[in-house]
Amino acid sequence: MTPVLATTGLAKRFGGLLAVDGVDFEVPRGQIRAVIGPNGAGKTTLMGLISGRLTPSAGRISFNGRDVTRQRAWDRARSGIVYTFQVTSIYAELSCYENVALAAQRQLAGGMFAQLLLDEKHIAERVAAALHQVGLERVSAQRADSLPYGHQRLLEVAMSLALEPQLLILDEPTQGLANAEIDALCEHVRAIAGRITVVIIEHNMPVVLDLADCITVMERGAVLAEGDPAQIAGDPQVQRAYLGA
Repeated sequence: MTPVLATTGLAKRFGGLLAVDGVDFEVPRGQIRAVIGPNGAGKTTLMGLISGRLTPSAGRISFNGRDVTRQRAWDRARSGIVYTFQVTSIYAELSCYENVALAAQRQLAGGMFAQLLLDEKHIAERVAAALHQVGLERVSAQRADSLPYGHQRLLEVAMSLALEPQLLILDEPTQGLANAEIDALCEHVRAIAGRITVVIIEHNMPVVLDLADCITVMERGAVLAEGDPAQIAGDPQVQRAYLGA
């Protein structure tokens, strides 16, 4: 089966710094893939290349078997690659519903049949589905800035789901969350996995080991190791480079 995402020899230079060094990275459809590594390992740069926010210095990116290496970021989002950021990017003064509706409208407005799709019923159905998937349907009328921080992170995920992604990239989604909020976030990620492929950059190792089907470990811009959680936890190279053993 064709992987939903594949990179070949992907590289990114910033002047004399080789931030991503010839990475071959393949993610099967429906998998939860974690990408871990020490600060400066190249994780976020790799995701920036995959999402189209950065231009590769070398290499190729394939999405659903199609070369998207030179495709613009927003075109990739419309195609199904959606990237959430480390910093919650919501409109604080708008309601939860309005935040998700704006995301849905932006995606629909780019389509060939936007005039037919941009009706209130269609938007409402998409927003309701996205809020339901992250458990925020009961607070849809509340202002975003009235929500606890953990719920704001879930709102950002709902905004991403409103784009109907095939590949959802979550960048440090548990950062700043309390344990109960982390548990809720993980539960929602598991619920969407399968029909949506998830790539998660995360430093919280208990979350990574519990949530991921497969883990990619990066060091100095390259892939150091890859395998299931048990393999990665027991890998001596990983223990030395990242887990501190």
